[in-house]
Amino acid sequence: MTTPSERRNLVPYLTVRGGTDAITFYAKAFGAEPVGERLTLPNGLIAHAELRFGDVTLFLSDENEDWGNRSPLSIGDTPIRLALHVDDVDAVFERAVEAGCEVLIPLADQFYGERAGRLRDPFGHIWILSQQIEDLTPEELQARMEAMISG
Repeated sequence: MTTPSERRNLVPYLTVRGGTDAITFYAKAFGAEPVGERLTLPNGLIAHAELRFGDVTLFLSDENEDWGNRSPLSIGDTPIRLALHVDDVDAVFERAVEAGCEVLIPLADQFYGERAGRLRDPFGHIWILSQQIEDLTPEELQARMEAMISG
């Protein structure tokens, strides 16, 4: 993954149907450059990819019903998740809940080297708050994801 110092604090995360085609399209249409690693599931779908548009990073994944990720083609709306990387995720998460956010996924240390949780704000937007807790190579990330999936 790109490190927080290599990206902005707020990163759009798009869910698409046909991730590989979307990456090719965004590169062709908008000059996006793939950066970092691409994590793939055993079925070949993209679990996580990163694209750079100038100095802005965009995250992207394929639809995955098991994870609740549906594309605009499936729901007739946009399933954008706002990924906000902060220095003290516990404090920010607590403050957001006190302000009225609903906890969707409690904070926890994740296989991908971040402490993260998911919230829904009072307006229906979903936020993934996270803080990097360790540096991992692309190979370590893929191995950890495969171990997580296989149980």
